[in-house]
Amino acid sequence: MRRPQFIAEHAQDARGLLGRLIAFIMARETWRENLRVMDALRIGTADHVLDIGCGHGRSLTELAARAPQGRISGVDPSQLMVEIATQRSRSLIEAARVKVVLSGVELLPFHDDAFDKAQCVHVLYFWKDLGRSLREIARVLKPGGRLGLLFRTNADPKAIASFPPEIYRFPALADVSTALEHAGMDVDVVGDGAVEPALVLATKRLN
Repeated sequence: MRRPQFIAEHAQDARGLLGRLIAFIMARETWRENLRVMDALRIGTADHVLDIGCGHGRSLTELAARAPQGRISGVDPSQLMVEIATQRSRSLIEAARVKVVLSGVELLPFHDDAFDKAQCVHVLYFWKDLGRSLREIARVLKPGGRLGLLFRTNADPKAIASFPPEIYRFPALADVSTALEHAGMDVDVVGDGAVEPALVLATKRLN
């Protein structure tokens, strides 16, 4: 059954009381998949990690626990989600271990080569320009830095039938892999995205 349009809109840009409810639901629904990406990235104790589309911020506290000598940054284009993530991570923010920033992916507010790892879970459906977004992520990764990208593809008929196409754009796995290669990253794909979400690991080339 297709999700109502207004729920999909809040998943893209949460706001108001309904947005808070959806943030709570998303924190539960996507947690296992966030952990799957973190495990695949093998977060180091001193890693600087970026969570793109950090939403409710639950992953930020887990990333901080896995990188106790590192720094964690989360970005999200929703003001409400930034507020929720900030509230959730307040003690870590006060300790200068976590930062939460209002930002989209196409112009990240970080220096070149700033992060060892980056993760992005169920977010790229909303990007207007896949290639530009991935190039920007590659820019802020250090050479040899890794990106974990988890998403449903257009090979998943259940996902396509469940979400309004004017909001959710499910890409072909090959298109994402090609865009990552063009962004200067080497790609390792885990699963084809037909049964469960695809997990793509990409490493920024050294030259």
